[in-house]
Amino acid sequence: MTFVGEYEHTLDAKNRVFMPARFREQLGESFFVTRKMNKNCLAVYTCEKMDQIADLINGFPDSEVSEIKEFLFSKSVQASPDSNGRIVLPQQILDYASIERDVAIIGAGDHIQIWNASMWREATRHRQDPAQTRLDRSVKDGRPGTAVFAYPRPFERMYRWA
Repeated sequence: MTFVGEYEHTLDAKNRVFMPARFREQLGESFFVTRKMNKNCLAVYTCEKMDQIADLINGFPDSEVSEIKEFLFSKSVQASPDSNGRIVLPQQILDYASIERDVAIIGAGDHIQIWNASMWREATRHRQDPAQTRLDRSVKDGRPGTAVFAYPRPFERMYRWA
């Protein structure tokens, strides 16, 4: 399952936001919303994907991943759209993502991200193609074609799903 597309909606006074129909169809009746690691936004995962993430994290010694577990699971919520396609987002996770009113809901491949709309626009304003950026960097460093798609940090591979 691949989530694609970009939508803008408005958070209402009860912290409800409309989840696009295409995404609702893919997510099913229930799914998880949590804080996104390494980004100032929220992540939306199918129940299956969240189980895979939990299994992956639980495969490591707690001494190595306790902070990741606490970050990911402590503020996660299981959401189900109401009859109008809206989900309720708790204030705690809205504060994390600096979401007050206008939101951008974007497909990010294996998950969905929910951003403060103005922060999303700013984040993508000058963004270049990431593969081209890595290729340019490897050529500049005298290593043409090497590590274009490699993960730059040692532990990023462990939580690349985040």
